[in-house]
Amino acid sequence: MIKLFGIPNCDTIKKAKKWLEQNNIEYTFHDYRKDGVNSEMVNNFCQQLDWQQVLNKRGTTYRQLDDATKENLNAESAVALLVEQPAMIKRPILEKNGEFHLGFKADQYQSIFS
Repeated sequence: MIKLFGIPNCDTIKKAKKWLEQNNIEYTFHDYRKDGVNSEMVNNFCQQLDWQQVLNKRGTTYRQLDDATKENLNAESAVALLVEQPAMIKRPILEKNGEFHLGFKADQYQSIFS
């Protein structure tokens, strides 16, 4: 089963959902806000994708962190921060056959599903 992780009002999530639907690919959507986030899930993301890739440094939530928090981030503290603030998880994350893929680009999804 294909699983898409994110928040529903994100434009990139909307594009990914549209692509999956147009290509008749069944998936389930995990809404971080409604369905929650736990450390096991975030650890899985970070082990496969690297915590520095999973952490969205461009968003407002990250930019509002104090400098000390930003400077002292490591794999362990990043997981705790992402569980506490799921809006800082880059999106979408797509899971297919236990493998995670970060972001959305049509050609990226085309190669994942070909």
